[in-house]
This record gives sequence, structure tokens and C-alpha cells, in this order.
Amino acid sequence: MHSPSDWRSRAQAAVDAKTKPLGALGQIEALAVQLAELQQTLAISVDPVRTVVFAADHGVSLAGVSAYPRSVTAEMLRNFAANGAAVNAFARAIGSSVEIVDVGVDAEPEVLALTGIVRASVGRGCGAIHAEPAMSEAQLAQAMAAGAAAVDRARASGCRLMCLGEMGIGNTTSAAALGAALCGAAAAQLVGPGTGLNATRIEHKRAIVEQALARHRRDFALDEGPQAARQALASLGGFEIAALAGAMLAAGRLGVAVLVDGFIVSAAALAAVRIDPAIAPALFYAHRSAEPGHQLLLQALAARPLLDLQLRLGEGTGALLAVPLLRAACAMLNDMASFDSAGVSHAL
Repeated sequence: MHSPSDWRSRAQAAVDAKTKPLGALGQIEALAVQLAELQQTLAISVDPVRTVVFAADHGVSLAGVSAYPRSVTAEMLRNFAANGAAVNAFARAIGSSVEIVDVGVDAEPEVLALTGIVRASVGRGCGAIHAEPAMSEAQLAQAMAAGAAAVDRARASGCRLMCLGEMGIGNTTSAAALGAALCGAAAAQLVGPGTGLNATRIEHKRAIVEQALARHRRDFALDEGPQAARQALASLGGFEIAALAGAMLAAGRLGVAVLVDGFIVSAAALAAVRIDPAIAPALFYAHRSAEPGHQLLLQALAARPLLDLQLRLGEGTGALLAVPLLRAACAMLNDMASFDSAGVSHAL
């Protein structure tokens, strides 16, 4: 039985033997090697693809940190269920199934009784992080378990690649606070326009994040250990952010590849990697978001994003756009001839 490092070496040798100059396909080659190491095979594949969007509300949304009202979270859930959102359109174009998971949307149960929505609600929105913890330890565990359950469902259906996304008015505020805590950075380095705030409202949002950091900093040690990351998630995250972290932890342990979307999913990824660094090889970073704090999170993750399209929507849209690049990496390793098989001369 080969170890992961053996698979990496075997995959790199197979890539180098293809009919091209060494390294000529750049990051596509690195994707193929990473997939081979993760899947422990040279016959790599990312199909079928499953996109999972976790949705929840945030107490901090009532503090004026978003350009949109809190009710939009539930309204967008209905849009997802009707296949009318960007994630639905992109998933159809890419050929991905879509699952929407309600982990804490603030709406009456009959409003959320929608076809195709998985109900895994932890509560009707998390706490307002500038005034109280986002959630209890028990709620954190429940939200992370909801993320892991989504991975189990995807894996049972044969899924080899998961695109992870989110929906929740106010969640760029929580992601900024969580990212600042995990990176030991100032609020101003992580706070951005989110849904389209002007400069005055961005400044207000920064002040809210600073309040949250000041209130909760004593709750988690300023280190990079797993318990500190869990406490930061509980204090500053959101139910959907915790579910994302739980999904990535489960996927990494099961060898399921994950395309990480933008700013919010990357904040969850940083928490997940701090909790269990061994899952890092399962994570592929789809794009660099237009949200200014995303670059700091990518640096903390030592991530090389595949795309830079000035996206800032979320929902998993950026992850879906990167799927063809992973498919191309599979095609290169699986279908491209070697110098020997094609009778092409090697480099001098």
C-alpha cells in the first residue's frame, strides 16, 4: 500500500513524463498531483460534483452592517429552492448537483418548508457577536455535525468533489472578525464592503468588528491551536460558518476534494485547518475574492487561488467556476500521452 507521499511522487513522475516541457502546464500540473495524493490513485476524477450551500442568519445583521435586510436570507432560500439563484445557474452549466442546508435561518418553519431544502437548524440566527458569543459550545458542535452530515450524504451519492458556499446576511462581518482573530490582525485589515457598503458604513462595520474582538479576545488564546480555533468559531462565527468548517474537516478525513469559495468559506477553512492541519491537502482554493480581507486569509492558508475574477457574491459561485480547471487536470493525467507512448523525443 502506497503512502500519500508515494502517490505524490508517482503522480509527479507521471506528469513529468507527459508530452510537454517540464512544468509547462503550470498550476494544472500541481492540481493533478494534489488530487492523486488525496485520492491515492493515478486515475483521478472530480465527478460527480456536489455543491452545498449552508444558510443561516446573524444577530450582528441587526447592527447595520449590511446593505440588505436580514429577511433576504430566507428570501434567497426560496430563490435557491426555485433554482433561480446564481449558484443554481452555474451548477446547471457546470453539471453539479446542488444541496441547500438551513442551519439557522430566521423564519417561521412553514416559510422554510421548501422542496429540496435540508433542515438542520441550530437556531433562528446566531448571537450578535459584538454583544454576546455567536453560539454555545453545544451549538458549535451541532452546526459542525450538520456540515459533516452533508459530506456523508454527498459521499454516499458517489461525489468526488464538493463546492462549498454560504448564504447569510451579515456573514462577512462574522468572517472578518473570525479571520482577524485567527490571523492576529486588526479589524481594518479584514473588513470590506460585503454586499456593497459605502465608506461610511464600512467604517461602522469595522467598529462593530472591533467591538466583537475586544469583547471576546479573552475567550480564546492567541495561538494557532485547535481549541483556540474552536473557541474563535463559537465566539465570532456563525452557524453556516461552523457548518462549513465541519464539512471541510469531514471531507478532509474522508479524502473528498473540496473547492473553497471566497472570503467567508476561506475564513471557515482557516478555522478547520487550525483544528486539524492534516485536512489541508483536500482543500483547493477557487478564487481570490474582491473582498479586500480575502488576501490575508489566503496568505494564512498558504493558498494559491485558481481564479481572480473580482467576485464577491458567495453561494459557492466562484468554486463552481473553478471546476473545469480540476477536470482539465484530471484529463491531463488520465488522457495525455507520455513521450514514450507517443514516440516523441525527450528533451536533450
